Amino acid sequence: MFERFGDLPLHVLVIHAAVVLLPVAALLAIAFAVVPRWRWLLRWPALLLGLAALVIAYVAKESGEAFLAAIPELEPAVKLHQERGDLLFWYVLVFTVLVVAAFLLLAGPSALASGKGAKATKSRPLELVISAAIVVVGVLVIFQTIRTGDAGAKAVWDGQLPPK
Repeated sequence: MFERFGDLPLHVLVIHAAVVLLPVAALLAIAFAVVPRWRWLLRWPALLLGLAALVIAYVAKESGEAFLAAIPELEPAVKLHQERGDLLFWYVLVFTVLVVAAFLLLAGPSALASGKGAKATKSRPLELVISAAIVVVGVLVIFQTIRTGDAGAKAVWDGQLPPK
């Protein structure tokens, strides 16, 4: 199921989406967490991108494993990439749980002039903890996405490019 899309390995296609979507989802969630007056605008996009990030990370992980199963001689070259990708998946899983919690618990104003639909603060300490956790885990997701992509690119391209 995760091996091919048409004539291409699915992993090759999915990683490009992951490299874009994961950092964008993390940055959007960080903005949602630290800028309360934007929460009315960012609440739903943060939730949807957070959930999409988990799906794309899972598909990237599974398609990478399927790609490796199809060409097992690649294993030594992609071992570091695979380890970093596994860690990235767990970071994204924690990130998604935090985004869902933030969606449900963080206070914010309404876009309506009447103020209808505004979410009241339930607990200021809880709000601070969730916001801080989103910032920390969001930065980890961005950092680990870069590290994972770098290891994958080096596995593919090391020694194949002409010298500078």
